[in-house]
Amino acid sequence: MDTTRNTALEAWMNEHGYSSNSLAEAVNMALERLTGRTGGLDGSSVRGWKAGRVTWPKSATRKALEVVTGLPATDLGFVPRGRSLSIPAPLQEGPDTMKRRTLVGGIAAAAAAAAAPGTASTRRIGMSDVDRLQKRFAEIIASDHRHGGQRGIEQQAARLADEALNLQNAGSAAQRVRGNLYAAAAAFRSSAMWAAIDGRRYDDAKAHMREAHALAEMSGDHAIKFRIWSHTGTMYRHMGRPADALAANEVARNLHITRRDPLFASLGLARQAAIYGAAQDRTSTCRAFDRAQDAMLRADPDAYRPVWMLAFYDQAELDSLALSAYLSLGDYETAEFHAHRSLAALRPHMARSWAITTTRLAHAQLAQGDADAATTTAMKVPAYAATQHARVSRMLQEFGAALRATAPGSSTVQTWTEHAAAWRTAA
Repeated sequence: MDTTRNTALEAWMNEHGYSSNSLAEAVNMALERLTGRTGGLDGSSVRGWKAGRVTWPKSATRKALEVVTGLPATDLGFVPRGRSLSIPAPLQEGPDTMKRRTLVGGIAAAAAAAAAPGTASTRRIGMSDVDRLQKRFAEIIASDHRHGGQRGIEQQAARLADEALNLQNAGSAAQRVRGNLYAAAAAFRSSAMWAAIDGRRYDDAKAHMREAHALAEMSGDHAIKFRIWSHTGTMYRHMGRPADALAANEVARNLHITRRDPLFASLGLARQAAIYGAAQDRTSTCRAFDRAQDAMLRADPDAYRPVWMLAFYDQAELDSLALSAYLSLGDYETAEFHAHRSLAALRPHMARSWAITTTRLAHAQLAQGDADAATTTAMKVPAYAATQHARVSRMLQEFGAALRATAPGSSTVQTWTEHAAAWRTAA
């Protein structure tokens, strides 16, 4: 049978750097995203397209290919059955028209097509749109550090993730811009995930986690991948699943960014140490914290880092994680040491962290038998955090129970009971 070579598809592949195998893989991934079933294409399938042996692929395959390329199948040299092969391919359009119509190579476009199908717009999406989203992300980060764990923060972050995704179909954009839009959506979704973790809404957190992981993979941004996997490890630690926590945190620690930037390595090690503490592995806890401290000291303070990293990870956070670990291990004196170091170094905007660290300090003091000092410390927690932040509220309830067991009927217990009641009234 005579065949006419598909030069339009070949030209697109050459322009965008695709081999037959890599295009087959991208289309398979798009098929899975669109249909829920993994595609069965390989390099020979694509070579068949280029050779003209297949002039009109199956409908699902065509849709996936259009998602990957951002072009209709006819623009790629394919001809519907029953039409003449001599129909001129629109690939003859001028370069400006082609630039407007080309969206992005790779599976990244799949989620945009699924999230907001519709007619393409002539609007050009650029880095100014990304910059606007990044400013909103900075606001989410700031709100989280002030309040933490609130459902309103979770919902706002989720809405902004959807807004970033909707921009994918709002017009044409360069591949770099689309990658940044996916990274922004992943960042917002990871903040929604963190707010749910912090509020102990773990089912919600897991739903955000799944979406965040998919978006991060499409963005190719290793920093946001690190954040999401690291959050996943923290989530499982709070859920009392240290084996799962270690597995997730190991994924974060094995990302290339931890080899490029010692500060990311330090955070991964510090959170790993907290997980070891929860697992009652003292030796591994101490070793991981030593390595985390060493990595932090090696980190370049002037290196570029994402806003979420700059906003929270420093010596105070490392000591806060050490406080959590040593509390879990029952080493209350060491826990208290790290609590004081963390509180001394905390930056003013870290209101949520201050409340958590102060509450943990009270636990460490009480466990050492100093009920009066512990109660004085616990009473410093602001009423808002004590009643509205799920983690702080629970830790303070546990503190009250431990205080009553330690000093039943004492004036200290009475003082604490009255203060807790005043918190509830103020809230």
